[in-house]
Amino acid sequence: MRVLVTGANGFVGRHLCAHLRQLGDSVFEAHGPDASFDVTEAASVRETVETAQPEAVVHLAGFSSVAKSHQDPARAFAVNTLGAVHLLAALRDGAPDARVLLIGSAEMYGPVQPGSRATEDFPLRPLSPYASSKAAAEVAGLQFHRATRLEVVAVRPFNHIGAGQAAHFVVPSFARQIAAIRKGLAPPVLRTGNLTPVRDFSHVGDVVEAYALLARHGVPGEAYNVCSGDGISIRDLLEEMLRLAEVEVRVDVDPKRLRPVEVPSLVGDPEKLRHLGWAPSRTVTDALREALAEAGP
Repeated sequence: MRVLVTGANGFVGRHLCAHLRQLGDSVFEAHGPDASFDVTEAASVRETVETAQPEAVVHLAGFSSVAKSHQDPARAFAVNTLGAVHLLAALRDGAPDARVLLIGSAEMYGPVQPGSRATEDFPLRPLSPYASSKAAAEVAGLQFHRATRLEVVAVRPFNHIGAGQAAHFVVPSFARQIAAIRKGLAPPVLRTGNLTPVRDFSHVGDVVEAYALLARHGVPGEAYNVCSGDGISIRDLLEEMLRLAEVEVRVDVDPKRLRPVEVPSLVGDPEKLRHLGWAPSRTVTDALREALAEAGP
């Protein structure tokens, strides 16, 4: 299968491209603006689609920071929403038979009652410009499906972790600070944001396997959670990392790391995806070990 992966040089994109090639797929990688692909430019997107002539598309390119979206909401919408529309229009005109995985975010759900798990029919109540921009992109994608029969599958991944994630995300931020402390390059003080939120974490390897499965067997017009179904607080996640690293630190909350609005609990229900045959084979602890190893001894 010929697969176009946008955002191929990102955290998930690199893992996904490697996995697809292991499956025998032909992968066309579309990178960021510095590599001749700009999702905010319709002509650039159209040229990429015409060149790739994909049978499937996994749209990962996007504005990924919830915190930064509060500072620049227009940019979040320009990249995540209008960028998705550029891609959908280009596929409608240039590769109308392609299966499209529109990668959204669990942040679209907003707060989920503690102890509950969001299913795909849970109402979308986004709290950030990032989440709103992803929700708007999904609405556009499903509209394209209904109006043009473009095979759009909406994907709602929850948090995923592993090697290769950008430093501004929570796990690599902790890992880098822990590495500096272990090397004696920093005092034993770890700076954090809010540690009380509960999130649903998966290993990035399991996430990309889910994407590959959905590219083949997802039902167009449907939405799918990609998640473990288990919640863990950021505090417990940090304690597990400190246990693995065998270090003791003082934890200080840094006001600069706090978000203007925080979702207290966000845990998903993976049953719809599991019915397609997906099951995670890696643990959160596996991903934390990889992140710590990548940060350094």
